[in-house]
Amino acid sequence: MKYRVIVTGAAGQLGMDVIRTFRRNGHDVMACDREQLDITNQHECNKIILSFKPHIIIHCAAYTAVDRAEIEVDAAYAVNAIGTRNIAVAAEKVKAKLIYISTDYVFDGTADQPYNEYHVTNPKTVYGKSKLAGELLVQSLCSQWFIVRTSWVFGINGENFVKTMIHLLKSRPTLQVVDDQKGSPTYTVDLAHFISKLSLSEKYGIYHASNSEMCTWYEFAHAIAEEGVKQAAFTPTAVLVPCTTEQFPRPAPRPQYSVMDHMAIRINGLEPLRPWREALIAFLKELSQSDKNTI
Repeated sequence: MKYRVIVTGAAGQLGMDVIRTFRRNGHDVMACDREQLDITNQHECNKIILSFKPHIIIHCAAYTAVDRAEIEVDAAYAVNAIGTRNIAVAAEKVKAKLIYISTDYVFDGTADQPYNEYHVTNPKTVYGKSKLAGELLVQSLCSQWFIVRTSWVFGINGENFVKTMIHLLKSRPTLQVVDDQKGSPTYTVDLAHFISKLSLSEKYGIYHASNSEMCTWYEFAHAIAEEGVKQAAFTPTAVLVPCTTEQFPRPAPRPQYSVMDHMAIRINGLEPLRPWREALIAFLKELSQSDKNTI
């Protein structure tokens, strides 16, 4: 069956891969970025969604400037809470399934074992609190919803940790990378594929979706350097040096531990995302093929 699908945040890392995935599968996709849809405007959300009458809405749009959110509190909530409310209300009017993309920042990062979907949330940042507010609004306003929490996202579109590391590994003699924060990297191509499969089901609820296995940022950077050499994609010049979070203070505290447990994927019989290192290799190949001048 061919479905009508709206994707918000269409110009973002995840949004663009979600659009490509759904279109490749033959669906009719309306791509909405800020220019096409101001999610903070309820009238605009109602007008566009009621006109297109989507079967599925993938809500990728978000205020993601984690540090700036500590100052721009109203702006973060306007997008992540009120914008999500507007999408949710309109989705329910047309009885569309809504997939809301959330984050590991809804947890406090103090755990010593992976967070599953039913762990108590306790966000420590404005960004995390505003994304949790969006989650609660989706659950209270929609009858057909999925919440997909993800973390450490990287993809071909926009800026991300992998692209930044490639640039710095080629341009610096030494490079310090935090080694006391642990999490789960996520390749947008893999996440988009999971979202596509999930959206066609009726297995509603909260999901943790990241590539499997875990690492620290330092370990992630080390793998980027190693795989870059193996694939002859780029030649690192920097010596990697592990450091602590305290050596790089930020306005918004980063979770020390935000590893995702994919319990909902397992118990619903869905296919898990592959290990993050395999995903990294695939991404480096995609990056090399898309633009030889990028790396």
